[in-house]
Amino acid sequence: MENLNLIETFAEFKELKNIDRPTMMSVLEDVFRSMLIKMYGSDDNYDIIINIDKGDFEIWRIREVVEDKDLEDQNRQISLTQAKQIDDDYEVGEEVTDEVKLNHFGRRAILSLRQNLTSRILELEKNNLYAKYRDRIGDIITGEVYQVWKKEILVLDDEGNELLMPKTEQIPTDFFRKGDAIRAVVIRVEMKNNSPVIILSRTSPVFLERLFELEVPEIFDGLITIKKIVRIPGERAKVAVESYDERIDPVGACVGMKGSRIHGIVRELRNENIDVINFTNNIQLFITRALSPAKVSSIKLDENTKRAEVYLMPNEVSLAIGKGGFNIKLASQLSGYEIDVFRETNSEDEEDVNLDEFTDEIESWVIDALKGIGCDTAKSVIEIPFSELVRRTDLEEETVKDVLKILKSEFE
Repeated sequence: MENLNLIETFAEFKELKNIDRPTMMSVLEDVFRSMLIKMYGSDDNYDIIINIDKGDFEIWRIREVVEDKDLEDQNRQISLTQAKQIDDDYEVGEEVTDEVKLNHFGRRAILSLRQNLTSRILELEKNNLYAKYRDRIGDIITGEVYQVWKKEILVLDDEGNELLMPKTEQIPTDFFRKGDAIRAVVIRVEMKNNSPVIILSRTSPVFLERLFELEVPEIFDGLITIKKIVRIPGERAKVAVESYDERIDPVGACVGMKGSRIHGIVRELRNENIDVINFTNNIQLFITRALSPAKVSSIKLDENTKRAEVYLMPNEVSLAIGKGGFNIKLASQLSGYEIDVFRETNSEDEEDVNLDEFTDEIESWVIDALKGIGCDTAKSVIEIPFSELVRRTDLEEETVKDVLKILKSEFE
C-alpha cells in the first residue's frame, strides 16, 4: 500500500507539472537512496528498479553469507541459517539478493520519504518554471485573471502557473475582473524566497512591439523594422518604422487599409493614440515627422547639447505640444533631442511680449500652465477665448481674469 501511495503521488506530479521521464526517475531514485544512506550509512549494496509505466518500484538488497557467529552487520551480511531459509543451496561467501519492502522501513521513514519526494518535485518544478519563463522574456502570453488586488493582479497561464502584473505595469484605464482573458508581455523573471516570480506588463514598449508583430506580417517577416517605440501608456505612443524594400510603404503597411491593422492594437491598448512615422537618419526631418500632426516651419539644432529649437505658426503650437504635453514629450524621447517650441513671428507680432517677462506680476506656476497649452507670449494668451482658456489650463476663473488684465494692460 505504501508503494502504491508513493507512486500515485509521483504520477500526480508528473501529470500536472509535465516533468520529463528521465528527470523524474533520477529524482525518485535519489530520494530512495537518500533514505537508505540515512538509515544504514550507505546505499552501495542496494539496487533500485523504477518502472514508471507500471507505476511501481523495487528495492533489492545484496548481502554476503557468513557463519552465524561472524554476523556483525545485518545490512551487508546475512547469517548462513537465514540464507538457507531463502534457498538451501546457499554457502558461506556467496551473495544473497532479496527484495526489501517499503513497509520494512517503518511508518516514520515512509512519511519522511513521501515528504522528501514532494519537496524535491516541487523544487524541480520551480526551477523548470523559472527556466521556461526566463527564455520567454519579451514574449506575449495570454492568461486568465484569477485574483485582483489593489496593487497587482494574479494571472494563470494555460498550465495553471501563477504570474503577476503589478499596478505599475497596467494601463491606467485597464479594468479586469476574475475570469477575464488578458494579454501581456513577460518583462522580468526573478527568484524570491526560492520561488520564481514572473512579472507581466502591458505598459512596456515591448508589448506594443509584439502586438505590431502579430498584426503586421511584414514586421514579423522582417520586411519592416521597428526602429524605436516610445509610449505614455493609455494616452499616446509613437512608433518609428523603416523598410529596406522600396516597394513597401512601412507606415501604410502598419496602419492597414482603412486602419484595419492598427485598430486592433489601439483597442488592446485601451484606445491609446498611436502615431506611426517613417524613420530617417536626417534628424531635422525625423523631428518634423515626430511632432506630427503639427506642421513645423523651421528647426535649429544644437548637436552638442542635443537640443532642438522648433519654430511653428501660432495655430500649430498647441498641436505640437499636444494634450498634457504628451506629443512634444514623446517626440523628444523618439528623436533623442530636447525640443523647445517657439512661435514663428511676423511683422504684426513684433510687439508681442514673452510670458517670461511677466514673472514679477504673474506666478511662475500660472505661466507654466499657460505654456503647457502652447502659449508662450502675451498675445497668444489673449487670442484664446476666456472660457476656452479656463477649460484648457484648468485654472480658476478669477486667476485667468487677473492674467488677462495684466497682459492686456501691456498693449494699452
